[in-house]
Amino acid sequence: MSTKFFTYKGYPLVRCGRTIYYGYMSDPYVIMIQIMSSKKDGEDTITDKVRIVQMSTDPQKNPMEACVKNSERECGLYEALDTAGVWLEKALKS
Repeated sequence: MSTKFFTYKGYPLVRCGRTIYYGYMSDPYVIMIQIMSSKKDGEDTITDKVRIVQMSTDPQKNPMEACVKNSERECGLYEALDTAGVWLEKALKS
């Protein structure tokens, strides 16, 4: 039985509560998006502030060393995923 994940621009998205992991754990880097705050818009809940963290997947690194790049932004989830996509592509090309 294989597990299917949602994807964005060819990379998997895995959500655990208010945290979304973007990328393959087998690659050198993944992106973690933490939803810091959201607001109600009618019946919908809209993300309005996120923390984006580029992380190394090297198990030998401690969590503080694993965080390569981070940013806190007042933006929606789509803009956060767009930023994550750019960061991930650049990291995996180098």
